[in-house]
Amino acid sequence: MLIRSATRDDSPAVIPLLMEAIGSIAYMLTGASNEREAAERLSEFYRQPGNRISFEHVLVAEQEGELAGMLVAYSGDDANELDEPFRVQLSKRWPELAKSIVREAQDGEYYLDALAVAEPFRGQGLAKRLMAAAERRASELGFDRTTLIVEAYNDKAYRLYKSGGYKEDGVLRIGDSDYRRMVKRLN
Repeated sequence: MLIRSATRDDSPAVIPLLMEAIGSIAYMLTGASNEREAAERLSEFYRQPGNRISFEHVLVAEQEGELAGMLVAYSGDDANELDEPFRVQLSKRWPELAKSIVREAQDGEYYLDALAVAEPFRGQGLAKRLMAAAERRASELGFDRTTLIVEAYNDKAYRLYKSGGYKEDGVLRIGDSDYRRMVKRLN
């Protein structure tokens, strides 16, 4: 298995995984009304630098010659700047939706925004390896903690993060859903 930085060309494999990971947030970020439209808009953002889901913030795992998983992570210090391209696009057609983008990451933390493993590769420890790679990157960049959010109902993901050393640190409301905020202190 190989973990590497994503490229623009990884978009066809990354976007379905990203959609799975962020769920309804994809519609809030893009203003899309259906899955196809959301995927197309996310793909456009993915290929461009300077936004939260840009390829420049994505790690991918390759296994057996296929892209098997992905993780989006970035500095919380840059969160407002990375959300601005979404706000600009949304404000053209849906000004109220542009105002509803919630800042998930906080200053001083390295934020793990989205994580997904393709179904044929689940149960093989890829998610843990991607998280470890992001945590190493966070340490190299000088961060002392990583954070993430997980849907309140997603007990399987919650257990994964908890077993990886993440501790619950409050609740964040995005749209109509509650998300558990989790923090891991890095050595």
